Formats: sequence, C-alpha cells, structure tokens
Amino acid sequence: MGTHIAAQADLIVDARCAVGESPVWVAAEQALYWVDILASKLHRWDAASGAVRHWLAPEMMGCVAPRKEGGWIAGMESGVFQLTLDPNTTSVKSERLAVVQHVTTTMRFNDGRCDRQGRFRAGTMFFDTNAARPVGAFYGYEKNGGLTLLLDGLIVSNGLAFSPDGRIMYVSDSHISVQKIWAFDYDIASGTPYNRRLFVDMNPYPGRPDGAAVDADGCYWICGNDSGQIHRFTPQGKLDRSLTVPVKKPSMCAFGGAGLDTLFVASIRPDDIDLSDQPLAGGVFALRPGVCGLPEPMYAD
Repeated sequence: MGTHIAAQADLIVDARCAVGESPVWVAAEQALYWVDILASKLHRWDAASGAVRHWLAPEMMGCVAPRKEGGWIAGMESGVFQLTLDPNTTSVKSERLAVVQHVTTTMRFNDGRCDRQGRFRAGTMFFDTNAARPVGAFYGYEKNGGLTLLLDGLIVSNGLAFSPDGRIMYVSDSHISVQKIWAFDYDIASGTPYNRRLFVDMNPYPGRPDGAAVDADGCYWICGNDSGQIHRFTPQGKLDRSLTVPVKKPSMCAFGGAGLDTLFVASIRPDDIDLSDQPLAGGVFALRPGVCGLPEPMYAD
C-alpha cells in the first residue's frame, strides 16, 4: 500500500452538486470549470475573485473540454455538442455535432476529455447503474462529425486520462462489480487505443475508480468514490500515495492553479446523503499534492 498524505483539502465552492464532474482548469482565465450532470449545469469559479457562476445546457452534460477557438465541446445525452456560453446570462448556445447511437434508451455520455493531440474522446453509460448493464461504450469524435466506436462492454465508462507523451491511454469501469483500470497503447497519429491490459484492479483498494488526471511525472491520480480518497498510481501500477477529502464521493480531479500545483476535486451529493456525516458533499475542493500537473488539452477543430 502507498503512503497516506495528510494534505489539507480546502473547500473552494460549496456547490452542492448532485453529480459534480469534469473539472477543467482554463489557464488563460485562471478559472476552474466543472459540470453538475443531473442539473445540466456548467459552473465556473474565478480564482482571483472567488466569483462563481453557471450556465444551463439543454441536456445533461457528462464531460466538457475547452475549444481552442473558444467555447466548449461536451458529451451529453444524445451526442457530442458544441457550446457557446453567454457572458451576461445563464444561457448556452448549443449545436449538436454528432448523434450517438446508444444501444438502448436512457443512456448518456459520462467521462471524457481530449487526448494530447486535441481529439475528443468520451464514454457512455446506462442511467441506472444498479441495473449493471454492460452497454456502455467508448467513442472517438471525428472532425467530420462522426463517432467511432473504440471500446464497448463497459458498465460505467470512467477514468479517462493520457500519459504525458500521449502514447498511453487509461480507462476505468467504476461499477462496483468491476472496479478496474486498464491501460492501452495509443496511436497518436490515428487516435486509436490498442493492446489493452489491466493497469490496476481497484477492488483491494479503498473506493471505486472514478475520474482521473495524470501529473507531470506520468503518475495516474484516480478518485476513490465512496472512500473519500484520491490515489496516485505510478506508471507501473503501484500505489504511491493517497490523499483524503472530507466527502465520501470524490468524483474527478484536475490539476490547475498558476503553477499547476493544485489538485481540484469535484464531488457528489446523493439524494439519500446523511448531511450530518458529510455536509460539504457536492462541493469542490483544492489540495496541494506536492507534484505538478499538465495543461489540459484543448479541442482542436
């Protein structure tokens, strides 16, 4: 087992998100964005002023990535969208770029981001995770407007991240019946993963493998949902250290801050939560993990 690090987790926004996910640090704005999936909201926190605002999307957003040309690309319920945020209101101009052919109804995109070359990649899931239906898939969005199936048979697609050189891709299935993280070789020319192998079996460790980030050393940080911990694994799959947050369901982490030395963590606030036990659930936290991250890749048209 790795070392437990007593890094202070500071609450930056008491957001009370039902399902806070997909934190993204935008360096040009010195601001953190994240989604509340069930509320169809995209939130923004300004690091200098502490000001918080949000925008409402037409569908649930599972994941977002900034576009080099401005605005956002998002994996939502019915497909991949381009979003333009109104600076003066909570309105969003949305354009669906690609329709996803789910294998059944009541599905949506979940975890996703851009690879190091700026290509959008994201996975899907069935709404009711208790059904444990392995109908989730992992797609690559192509600039001609299509979606390419890259992986199927997932229950809850999660944990997407890329090594610093972009040649290793990580994906997890966070369902309680699976709890595994896989590594793939990644063809950076075509954006295709291959040579799938088990990276970490999370069953012996605290928490289910939710959202992830990779640091400048190439180590993989994964939120241990249900455990209140964030784990750092080396590129060899060895647990290096664990950090604690004051909520049980950290959902995804992202490096940010002026020096990319802050680890931001989004979290979940379930309906049946015991608020006396974790009143800050659904909040967004900031920790100093002792390492630096990498700039989040932007979608390149």
